[in-house]
Amino acid sequence: MLKNYKELKVWQKAYQLCLEIYRMTKVFPKEERYGLTSQIRRAAVSVPSNIAEGYGRKTIGEYVHALYIAYGSNCELETQILLSADLGFIDSDHFKNLQNNVGEVERMLKGLIKSLGNKT
Repeated sequence: MLKNYKELKVWQKAYQLCLEIYRMTKVFPKEERYGLTSQIRRAAVSVPSNIAEGYGRKTIGEYVHALYIAYGSNCELETQILLSADLGFIDSDHFKNLQNNVGEVERMLKGLIKSLGNKT
């Protein structure tokens, strides 16, 4: 049994991805501060935050609901990474790495949701 949400591999992966997004967006154009930079950071923060919030809920149904919110934010993040690459804000190597990490978080969330769904 896990002691807390920080032991969840999906939370750890999402948290590391969030840190990477913050590092990456430091070099975005200044005019994007309140646009894409803000949006991509919000989506990135939402993923591990909702995983943690769901873990702290009383029922499995509430937990799964929070995981679906995290999943949606992860999809939003993927779209914003694609946009950032197409606008030339990130290079292709960095883009591929981020895309792989987003995909891994997506697969892990799907697996956790499915696992919890089997318990209800």
